[in-house]
Amino acid sequence: MKIGVAGIGTVGVGVIKILEQHGQLLSDRCGQDLEITAVSGRDRRKDRGVSLDGMTWYDNAVDMASDPNVDLVVELIGGSDGVANDLCRAALKAGKSVVTANKALIAVHGTELATLAEDKGISLNYEAAVAGGIPIVKAMREGLAGNAISRVYGILNGTCNYILTEMEETGGDFDAILSDAQALGYAEADPSFDVDGVDAAHKLAILTSLAFGTPVDFDSVYIEGIREISALDIAFAKEFGFRIRLLGVARKTEKGIEQRVHPCMVKKDTPIANVSGVFNAVVAEGDFVDNTVYEGRGAGEGPTASAVVADIMDIAAGRTCPTFGIPVRKMIDIPKVAVEEHVGCYYVRLNVFDRPGVIADISAVFRDEEISIESLLQRGRSPEEAVSVVLTTHEVKEAAIVKALAKIEKFDHSVGTPRMIRIAKL
Repeated sequence: MKIGVAGIGTVGVGVIKILEQHGQLLSDRCGQDLEITAVSGRDRRKDRGVSLDGMTWYDNAVDMASDPNVDLVVELIGGSDGVANDLCRAALKAGKSVVTANKALIAVHGTELATLAEDKGISLNYEAAVAGGIPIVKAMREGLAGNAISRVYGILNGTCNYILTEMEETGGDFDAILSDAQALGYAEADPSFDVDGVDAAHKLAILTSLAFGTPVDFDSVYIEGIREISALDIAFAKEFGFRIRLLGVARKTEKGIEQRVHPCMVKKDTPIANVSGVFNAVVAEGDFVDNTVYEGRGAGEGPTASAVVADIMDIAAGRTCPTFGIPVRKMIDIPKVAVEEHVGCYYVRLNVFDRPGVIADISAVFRDEEISIESLLQRGRSPEEAVSVVLTTHEVKEAAIVKALAKIEKFDHSVGTPRMIRIAKL
């Protein structure tokens, strides 16, 4: 099988290394020799530490799709549009299977690309797009095919997980830990996609489609990042027996599907709470298999390249499957449930001046919105300086919590914006 690789950065180089080092093993396992015959990158003269001898170089990656010496295209460029999208469409229209690690592309255009692939009877594989080296796409699409999935959730971004883990272990604030993560190469110079939850949301949109057989709908994902998580929240979480993790959660309810990415408080004794550092983890809940947990490295040259090569080998061996587990024509548009409809427990932190009647006023607002307080904690006593009042609630609709906090924020004795973190029932 002759392969064209578009994008020979970290992951592309990793793919070349695996094919060089394990060529015979891969051939034995998939029944064909795998040969990279064409490549495309930004700078032809750059030393990447691997040999590109004998490979046709394309300045315009899209031209690779029409090369008769390329049977399969691997897209590692990134981005939901532009060259990456153009290349994948051109390759699929030319009858060539595509392997991609591009979560943004699949999250935004996955349904359209899947239609092109299925119309041509070829494959669109994207294992590396979700959770790096964890084979969660194959697990959802094949290993759990005998189950109806009720919920899939997990830690889908290693940068955020590293930052939250370090904040807990060192007591440091977000900005300081982010700077450390950038220095170590765990966070980009512009970390917005990671810390604002967009990267995790791309992956969650894909998992939602795999789990529930619905077209990919990235625009319906509620997204909230970790910039507002403070060392104080981390400390209070510890007191209540929680850890804070950025989770992506997709859940099927009577009203439709919830798709949300946001910080969660999770009990310390749950598997997901004990996933630390740059690791990812995904939990899938099936009706016959119960809970299955998948954990591993979610990024990096080795894990991501490993997933790309596994996809290539499936195609070389003739192992095919509908892109999202069921044919696109059989997908069902299931309504998406707004986050305001979510029912759960909440952690709330208020900054208030400690004056007579303050707690009574807060309690009255919660009473009026029919919110039941489970526990309340106040530290410090100073009428002149704001102190933290922290509480957790019993289950309530999110719209009620939002309304209550908006009222409390307007109080004369309230300082700043109240903080709310959802408590995950796992």
